[in-house]
Amino acid sequence: MEKEINLADIKTFVLIAQQGSFTKAAEILGCSRSHLSKQLNQLEAQLGVKLIARTTRSQRLTDLGKQFFDSCLTSLQGINQAVAAAVDNAQKLQGNININSVGGIIGEEIICSMINDFLKQYPDITINLDFSSQRVDLIEDEFDLVFRMGELQDSGLIARKLMDIPIDTLASPAYLQQHGYPEHPKALPDHQCITGSINHWHFFHKNDPQMQVEIPIKGAFRCKSGRAMLNSAKAGGGIIRLPRLYCTSEIDKQQLIPVFTDWEIPSTPFFLLYQQDKFQPARLRTFINFVVNNFADYTRRGEC
Repeated sequence: MEKEINLADIKTFVLIAQQGSFTKAAEILGCSRSHLSKQLNQLEAQLGVKLIARTTRSQRLTDLGKQFFDSCLTSLQGINQAVAAAVDNAQKLQGNININSVGGIIGEEIICSMINDFLKQYPDITINLDFSSQRVDLIEDEFDLVFRMGELQDSGLIARKLMDIPIDTLASPAYLQQHGYPEHPKALPDHQCITGSINHWHFFHKNDPQMQVEIPIKGAFRCKSGRAMLNSAKAGGGIIRLPRLYCTSEIDKQQLIPVFTDWEIPSTPFFLLYQQDKFQPARLRTFINFVVNNFADYTRRGEC
């Protein structure tokens, strides 16, 4: 029975009871008295209860009608308060944002720095930042936003591209002095390569991007930590493939130098992912715009 009752009929009953008149209630709702009478008849039939005793000249609440009115009025006031609170909270710059991100320099330095600047501007917002690297489900894992590197599968999420991250193939001068420069990416299997989770390195020729090769690589040291891989390469452990952001200082100091002059690894796109939601809270909209604008400034300054 409960599923058959229309909330609009209950609201109409409450208004008629408050106004004490079908005519006044009809004027407020902008409809006819007969329409309100039909709604009330429908509600009474579904409940099996007479709510308002009425004649052509007068009306009054029955005893059960009074009880029902009091309960419904309290409930509707609670609903109105909940609606007002939801709308108010959605528009206010307050509340929590849950973020999942890649780690390393991008997450621990660039993203963290932007978050700190954002929180200074919006002190009523809190942010939880998670660096777990497994693929996450925004709804199941309760994340609002995700930062990810690399090409994305179609997931039904909004993907805002923030920048392209150049990838370099590098080694220490000591390693190259001892083992020599590979003349071509095809020579990499004869070298020690330091790698994380990628077993094949894809290259294209600078002068002819149509010339591409994909090389299986191997090495004595494998680790998913960019810092650990970087330290191994500086110590002469082998050839490394890393985002330039991770090793700008080492390149400037020539602790690591490029291995190839004619071959490059394609840049990796960096995205901000979130659900498509036209009712997105103001705090998320504001943070997304803040991040997008900051990355635009970041790339314009040539810091990536």
